[in-house]
Amino acid sequence: METILETNGLTIQFGGHKAVDDISFSLPEKHFKSVIGPNGAGKTTFFNLISGQLSPSKGKIFLKGEDVTKMSPTLRTRKGIGRSFQITNVFPNLTVLENVRLAVQSQMGIRYQMFRHFHSYKKVTEEAQEKLMLVLLEDKAYALAGNLAHGEKRKLEIAMLLALHTEILLLDEPTAGMSVEEVPAILEVIKNIKAQGDRTIMLIEHKMDMIMELSDSIMVLFNGQLLADGAPKEIVKNETVQSAYLGGLYDEFTA
Repeated sequence: METILETNGLTIQFGGHKAVDDISFSLPEKHFKSVIGPNGAGKTTFFNLISGQLSPSKGKIFLKGEDVTKMSPTLRTRKGIGRSFQITNVFPNLTVLENVRLAVQSQMGIRYQMFRHFHSYKKVTEEAQEKLMLVLLEDKAYALAGNLAHGEKRKLEIAMLLALHTEILLLDEPTAGMSVEEVPAILEVIKNIKAQGDRTIMLIEHKMDMIMELSDSIMVLFNGQLLADGAPKEIVKNETVQSAYLGGLYDEFTA
């Protein structure tokens, strides 16, 4: 399987602190990799570097062999890297369908025309509706995005990323702030996306049961460094990972 994303010596330093320290890794296409580590390990900063929100102090980022290290976040999205954030980012005064339609139009390069009714863009609407079905929001299509529950907003944000035809999804704690009742729905959405088999996914998450169920591999960050990278069963048995992060979770996931 070909490599879709690669970093080489990726580092970012704030004063004397290296938030991400010399990380080199490669990600196969259509692979599901989770990123774990204690708070302050550099997980979100690592995602910010990949998606272009931050520029590295040194090191390189390659997307399908192309050096994207100096590209803007917008250009990286056009190249295929989609990023969700811990805080939802939707247009609250538009309907759910309109939010996704805007993403579809952006991907298709369709500009707003004042005297053309939106119903004339049939393909745009159909694709937006398909994405809402995938994230289990089809029944909320005409609700205002601002009125959605927190978990529903996370699903909408994912639908917008899918509408941009991103090949890589960087999901930063998609269950953050959710009630216990909301978590199964977002888990089902991520399972649906994985089952389609046409995207590469990187997930930052603290829920180990979710990580073990979804992941093809897990990488562990600690103090900004890559501590381990391997199959889920290898990671939970890794003594260094155990002492640094997993602690008592070992028995639970190897029983």
